[in-house]
Amino acid sequence: MDRPIRARRSSETGALVLSVWAIEGIPEIVAGDDLARIIGDLVGSLEEGDILAVTSKIVSKAEGRFVLAADREQAITDETVRVVATKVHHGGVTRIVENHLGIVAAAAGVDASNTPEGTVLLLPRDPDASALRLRTALEYRFGVRLGVIITDTLGRAWREGQTDAAIGASGVRVLDDLRGSLDTQGRRLDVTIPATGDEIASAADLVKRKSGGLPVAVVRGLAHLLDEDAEGARSLVRPAANDMFRLGTDEAWNQGFAAGQRDARE
Repeated sequence: MDRPIRARRSSETGALVLSVWAIEGIPEIVAGDDLARIIGDLVGSLEEGDILAVTSKIVSKAEGRFVLAADREQAITDETVRVVATKVHHGGVTRIVENHLGIVAAAAGVDASNTPEGTVLLLPRDPDASALRLRTALEYRFGVRLGVIITDTLGRAWREGQTDAAIGASGVRVLDDLRGSLDTQGRRLDVTIPATGDEIASAADLVKRKSGGLPVAVVRGLAHLLDEDAEGARSLVRPAANDMFRLGTDEAWNQGFAAGQRDARE
């Protein structure tokens, strides 16, 4: 059994206590399963302020987000709103695209692993709504205020490897806006907005692991981030007007070249 991550409070400094552990025994999820009941039966108890981090794959499976797809590439195309970057390699072509949720990811988040033969799995249709349904049901069962984060694995520009990020949320501030507050030296913070939703998702991933069959984790110690009126994870998607790196190199060059040709003709 994996040991949970624990950060203990110092009696001298009053530092934050953070505990993160995975819920064991989650079965293979199929369409129509009641995730709130399954999680509630296995977690035993939850405390006021707990946050559950739930892997998007089991949410998608419970919601029946399977599609028949003899060709995964077509499923990716169908989920694509905008091509951000492409890279040709010996195994084919990797496409980084924006999907219908506004998420920029490889293959539009279409998953072909651990799915029935001849099918692929799409992301939840509305991850924020999925998080709200889970939170409402679990709060009713346990009689405490909770937060729920729906997580998925994403790559990062400029950084190797992948990490889990929040693609759905309910009852949790996924952005902790510190602008206007002061640092320890009394200086005003003008741009500091920690992506707390992504940080929670990443912390949970350390105990869920990618191949451990542990798709749900409890994060305890962040009750100060709970907010019933908080925006969902869609608020983490950077608006196009603020996106300085909206396209891959080839795509940006091609668009610029085409624009230059149009200007020359005019």
